[in-house]
Amino acid sequence: MTTAFIGVLVVLALVDSTSFGTLLIPIWLLLTPGKLRISRLASSLGTVVLFYFLVGLALAAGADSLVEALREPLDTVPSLAWRIIQLVVGIVLIILSYVAESRIHRSRADGKVGRLEGWRSRALSDAGSGSAGSLVKLALVGTSIEMLTMLPYLAAIAMLTAADLSPLELTASITVYCLVMVIPAIVLCIGRIALHERVDPTLRKINDWFSRHSDKAVGWTLGGIGIGVAANAVINLVILATQ
Repeated sequence: MTTAFIGVLVVLALVDSTSFGTLLIPIWLLLTPGKLRISRLASSLGTVVLFYFLVGLALAAGADSLVEALREPLDTVPSLAWRIIQLVVGIVLIILSYVAESRIHRSRADGKVGRLEGWRSRALSDAGSGSAGSLVKLALVGTSIEMLTMLPYLAAIAMLTAADLSPLELTASITVYCLVMVIPAIVLCIGRIALHERVDPTLRKINDWFSRHSDKAVGWTLGGIGIGVAANAVINLVILATQ
């Protein structure tokens, strides 16, 4: 793997580190009044890492089998047709990003409470009086729902699958990716231990920002990927036209 390839994976992992399970739940646990319970935070993060790791292995195995099965039929498709399909996919993703954004605005205009509010109350309740198992369950449920929108992770798995790595290299890469995802939460935890309540204002600002913008993340991600896919298609279409 090249340095640029690894850099892209790190960026994708850091984007994934801002998700519900990798950042918001840890912040909520760190803001819980009273003594910080490291074991419960570790249980939550461990569940997320294990879940992502197992899903990553399953996706990589499925993608590899699918590519092998379709390799010969797809080789017969002309390059021009592929680039046109790519352009259409990019445009559709951009349109979907606007659709997702408009639905969010309508939901807020109707006064609907976001799902994060309910999960935050549940996390704080579990952290204060519930068992570690209840936090594991919350992390598992939240991460399962995120499977529908974990586009950075899907992109990373696609890149790793296309890199033609050995099973050991692929497993190690997914493991490292999942660990990088929880580094920001670990850094915040270390800050909470070292600075105690003095870090609370920073944690609250991060929580408030993500609570306001988390619903928009899907739209932003779809739009960004759509722009990238469409731009790449246009560039390659221009190259084909000049040949």
